[in-house]
Amino acid sequence: MKISVPLENGLLPDRFGKFAPAEFQVNGHCCRSFPITIEEIPQGTQSLALAFLDYDAIPVGGFCWIHWLACNFEPCAQIPENASLSGEMPCVQGANSSWSPMIGGSLNAPDAQGYVGPRPPDQTHFYTLYMFALDSMLELRPGYFLNEFRRALYGHVLDWAEIDIPSRAN
Repeated sequence: MKISVPLENGLLPDRFGKFAPAEFQVNGHCCRSFPITIEEIPQGTQSLALAFLDYDAIPVGGFCWIHWLACNFEPCAQIPENASLSGEMPCVQGANSSWSPMIGGSLNAPDAQGYVGPRPPDQTHFYTLYMFALDSMLELRPGYFLNEFRRALYGHVLDWAEIDIPSRAN
């Protein structure tokens, strides 16, 4: 399986992150997800799932920042731009790190589930996008956590792919 995301000058386009226009933001965070192209999906795939994580956040904030968890996409060649908010492509979305009490967040916040765009504070960060082809739909409820997602994947992954996506700090 192969995945790709369109870049501009080698970076995630500004409209999907820190420099997004106000109409793409909720609570100061970009909530307009980027499009993802998926190739060579294995035969027998029943659903797709993804995780978008910032490991470069660890030295800055003390933990890996979760930007997007989503599962139960129908197998497809592309997840369209703004899929997280538009409802154009049904999926079940998990909690991102905006909910964390460590940063004063709440699971009830409007930006606590679904896509929340990159906001690197110190330098360009490399965000890791994982895409999983699964042999079933996952039995997860909206707002699930990364640990629940990982456990649900166990025994159901037919194939997976990952790419690193840089996003600028300034």
